[in-house]
Amino acid sequence: MKPQQIRDMLAETLDDRRFSRGERSAVSRILSHLDPDPRQMANYRSMAFKLARGVIDQTNSTDVLEWLEEVVKLLQQPVSDAPTDSAEALFSPGDDCPRRIRGLLAAARRSVDICVFTITDDRLSSAILDAHRRKVKVRIITDDDKSTDRGSDAGRLIDAGIDLRMDRSRYHMHHKFALFDDSLLLTGSYNWTRSAAESNEENFVISGDKRLIRPFAELFERLWQQFV
Repeated sequence: MKPQQIRDMLAETLDDRRFSRGERSAVSRILSHLDPDPRQMANYRSMAFKLARGVIDQTNSTDVLEWLEEVVKLLQQPVSDAPTDSAEALFSPGDDCPRRIRGLLAAARRSVDICVFTITDDRLSSAILDAHRRKVKVRIITDDDKSTDRGSDAGRLIDAGIDLRMDRSRYHMHHKFALFDDSLLLTGSYNWTRSAAESNEENFVISGDKRLIRPFAELFERLWQQFV
């Protein structure tokens, strides 16, 4: 992950002038993967100060300074202290779910395996495409019926060269899970759609527990071979 991507991620957490628990966990995981040296950590702290200076004014000074304090606390702790197998739960409607998924996609370095009923949220599709451009190996399994719905991004992702397979049956491929670098699992009711983010009561959990990751990874490989 390039310094500009770290900056963009920090800027995104500053949008609502708070550094949420989910955002803290996401940044911690990214840092644990990157394993930055002290000079790089100092550079990240400098980024945070520059971001804060760019938005602070008399109306938001307290919120911005609280955000900065929380970010700097995180960026001062040893990377080895970052959680590696913690779990978290997120709920919609709201912006936390798509923001968290985009963060996971941005942090991926080797592989992303996505198995979801439908993908229509352009924000998530753009993040998938960004990962693909960074040479992250992206594979997607989705439902054949939903791939032709208005707003589906399946065709856009295929046209970009991403490996995408469909079930091609009269039944539905109704799973909603994703694996990031074979080290994090995301699963729940949440479809990757605007309605899931903005209207529906949905959920997903993120876990680094290998006891959960392993069977989902095996399922993905089985479906991947089945839907050739």
